[in-house]
Amino acid sequence: MSIRLTRRAALVSSVAGAAALPTRGWAQAPANDSAALADQVDAYVKRTMAAFPDQPAVSVALVKGGQAVLTRGYGVRATGGAAVDEHTLFAIASNTKAVTCAALAILIDEGKVKWDEPVRTYLPGFSLAKPELNDMVTVRDLVSHRIGFGLGAGDLLFWPNSDRTRAEIMAAIPHVPIEDSFRTTYHYCNLMFVAAGEVVAAASGMPWEQFVQTRILDRLGMTETLPLMTAADPAKSALPHGRVGPPLRYQGEMRTIGQSIQEVWDWAAAGAAGGFVTNPVDWAKWIAVQLARGALPDGSRLYSEARANEMWRPNILISNSAGPTAQLPNRAVASTYATGWQVQDYRGERMITHGGGAPGFVSGTVLIPGRDAGFSYFTNAEEGFLTRALRSGITDIVMGKADVDWVADGVRLKAEGDAKSIAAAAEIDAKQAAGAPPSLPLSAFAGTWRDPWYGDIVIEARDVVLWLKFSRTPSLQGPLEPYDGDTLRTRFTDRREEDLFITFKVENGVPIAATMKAVSPDADFSYDYHDLRLTRV
Repeated sequence: MSIRLTRRAALVSSVAGAAALPTRGWAQAPANDSAALADQVDAYVKRTMAAFPDQPAVSVALVKGGQAVLTRGYGVRATGGAAVDEHTLFAIASNTKAVTCAALAILIDEGKVKWDEPVRTYLPGFSLAKPELNDMVTVRDLVSHRIGFGLGAGDLLFWPNSDRTRAEIMAAIPHVPIEDSFRTTYHYCNLMFVAAGEVVAAASGMPWEQFVQTRILDRLGMTETLPLMTAADPAKSALPHGRVGPPLRYQGEMRTIGQSIQEVWDWAAAGAAGGFVTNPVDWAKWIAVQLARGALPDGSRLYSEARANEMWRPNILISNSAGPTAQLPNRAVASTYATGWQVQDYRGERMITHGGGAPGFVSGTVLIPGRDAGFSYFTNAEEGFLTRALRSGITDIVMGKADVDWVADGVRLKAEGDAKSIAAAAEIDAKQAAGAPPSLPLSAFAGTWRDPWYGDIVIEARDVVLWLKFSRTPSLQGPLEPYDGDTLRTRFTDRREEDLFITFKVENGVPIAATMKAVSPDADFSYDYHDLRLTRV
């Protein structure tokens, strides 16, 4: 496996690094005032971007004492294009989850929802692959990643861009496998946040996006933020960038991978899990109300302090360790998931955080309640070690404990990860070159193959090649070629997507079943090909 920082790490892992970190002899005292703090963060962001020169843009919001002290854009909307500013829009993906939880908190304050009430109270048709859980799963469970679904289970219903409606996603839930025990183990699950959005809709009488617009964005004066990316004006947006090979995704040159946000990231049907588009000016208002425990500047409240405390209360353990060491001064004793937020200790203080990852975008929000401070970073590329440097480095600046050179460490780990990824790609190609031929003519594998929760995947015989296409995911189509025995591999025509292996089970000379997995060890977890169990129709 590569040591590349994955989207999983960008979203939900501890801030602590996986390897010993270099220290440097420039301890730094906390800034004496907000202006000095802003200057330190500004200089750090510029230094980070200089170390990762392929990064097109970064945008940062910094809040201290209830005030935005830095809202700034750096770099360009697209390679060779116009500069970003503090109003440029970025997709922030799973940072949306905290907003969905805030919507639920508002409804709880109004007596319309309860955290620990069964989901079926609000969605009577809600059911799961394990029927014994149908009446047990609560609203809190939906937003805590603890029901027992595997990592990213069901994401292929909406990732990559799908033509499914929200109702169709909900109808598929009973067929998505549950692989672990209820409330025992943490597995990041976007699918249940879609269900949480439907609880908001059922309890409020309006769609999730309308509720968060009228009850949250309008009240906070977040006039430039959009609940759904489909309304984002490309002329006002940072455009997505990534590496699409050769030889594999996340390798090769940095390039623009879309001319709009929605071209690569249309989660309108799954908006409650990751629909938001925003900028530093607006997101600073969200950070401020979080730090104020729901209080607004005019003295009114978005939600009660009791609800604020509940949203920061841990619900499931993500990971634990022996705590900080001289080499890892920031390592958490415990990293947990609360309600739309990750909660952990960081250098002896409480940190509340969440990340967001979409094709061409990585972002994060960090709250440090003990310092009455918080910040966000938005980027329009997939440089995970850059965002790691921003997250940890800015946190250390706020705490006055900048004794680790996160920038240099990120550059080092990126180089190591790139080398391992290139080696993995070469190994994949070598295995194909030495692979055994299929046991049957390629045409024998043609047909319609069906998975209970995804639906149909069609393999067509086209002259001398096979062509595979996912029925509900337009970008997932392309030729199939022999790999090793009855395992074939794709070469999707849209190189922004992750290729897959499909392995057929053959009985009595007939293919009867098939499983899939991603070709690349760096593949994003939302390509949950491995969860598909295909049978021939």
